[in-house]
Amino acid sequence: MDTFDEANKRNKISLLLIATLASFLTPFIGTSLNIALPTIANELSVNAILLSWITTSFFLTSAMFAVPLGRIADIYGMKKVFTWGIVILTIACFLSAIAPTIELLIISRVIQGIGSAMIFVTGLAIIISVFPSSERGKAIGINVTAVYLGLVTGPVLGGFLTQYFGWRSIFYLILILGLMLISLVIWKMRKIEWRETKEEKIDYIGSLLYMLMLALILIGFSNITGTFGKLMVILGILGVISFVIWELSVENPVLDIKIFSKNRIFVLSNFAIIVSYMGIFSVGFLLSLYLQFIKGYNPNITGLILVVQTIFMVLISPMAGRFSDKFDSGKLALAGIGLITIGLLLFAFLTSETSMYVIIVGLAILGIGIGIFSAPNTHLIMSSVEKKYFGLASASASTMRLLGQTFGMGLTLIIFEVYLGKVQFNPQNYQQLLTSTRMAFLISAILCVTAIFASITRNKLNLKTTE
Repeated sequence: MDTFDEANKRNKISLLLIATLASFLTPFIGTSLNIALPTIANELSVNAILLSWITTSFFLTSAMFAVPLGRIADIYGMKKVFTWGIVILTIACFLSAIAPTIELLIISRVIQGIGSAMIFVTGLAIIISVFPSSERGKAIGINVTAVYLGLVTGPVLGGFLTQYFGWRSIFYLILILGLMLISLVIWKMRKIEWRETKEEKIDYIGSLLYMLMLALILIGFSNITGTFGKLMVILGILGVISFVIWELSVENPVLDIKIFSKNRIFVLSNFAIIVSYMGIFSVGFLLSLYLQFIKGYNPNITGLILVVQTIFMVLISPMAGRFSDKFDSGKLALAGIGLITIGLLLFAFLTSETSMYVIIVGLAILGIGIGIFSAPNTHLIMSSVEKKYFGLASASASTMRLLGQTFGMGLTLIIFEVYLGKVQFNPQNYQQLLTSTRMAFLISAILCVTAIFASITRNKLNLKTTE
């Protein structure tokens, strides 16, 4: 079996291609399925809360498993976890395509989340390990671009497929792409493996506590108006406290809390990810419902409108990746989070009469902001840790993104529970849907303001360390 250095010399471009293609799959599923949600709601008679769980279940399980799987990849091998992640995701997409009920669809989405987590935590770590620091920003930019290409093609293809072939065709397409990627992995990665800490053991108790605390909090969010929901949230918070205490005391923690306590640049960069993605992720979900239910557009037109945001993300992200190799990554990331905040504030004032030009401008602002923010912020995270922590740092960055997306949906669940409840969408409750949409964007914008202050503090610390 080839060593890591030998793999670097011969297979650098091939490995970047494989990891980048894998990074394309999961965002494509998410954005394409957002367009299909109103169609799924009508076909399977789904209420507002269950409809939210089609998306939430995927990101919840991804977030739950990302950190434990990051440690497993470090110990047992990145390629093993990466490969099995693609296999599991492909099988789960087939199960989604044939799901006859909403309950089975949500279960298959849970399985997809696990497979996606296995890809998330290893894909970026492989790229970071293969490329030298002088080329790392460019490689990250290419990888992030693939993610955004998935986001771009998702609404367009998702809208087209839903409109003309039904929502299940989205999962059949992913099934085909997954099989192609499995073939590439077998061909190009057969004799390669990476592991950094193979002598260490897995922290099973910490992993269980981590997964339980996230599940309890999100389940509580979806039932927040009742006693059961409040109890789940309280138990989840207690789980967070227990997890931190345990991780500080165990010899080989699943998440090394000490790296957070000793590395403020790492902490603040991760905080910026989780807060920004709380706002970012709600855009596709909420605007898909707004454009189809309130504005009356079909899935095809809705997908073409929503793709405006991701087109700008794809155009800006590679440049931001290259600039992060040459200029101050902290300032670039700060500018990005500022634009994200402006875009979210614009959507906080939506009405049923809002001009389509206003929506397109808001999506463009968001796309530019996200494109400027992501690669430089990731570069800061990975550059702030030693090589032996690359797997952990990669898992952390992916987990913060997933937590942001998950808690963004959690925020939507809370607002839907308060303003809509467990009802199916119909013209009689469209005003409540509009109110929920505005409230979600307003709260997300306020949260992003805190990320601006965190980024300013991070930049000051980074300046001191480089002097």
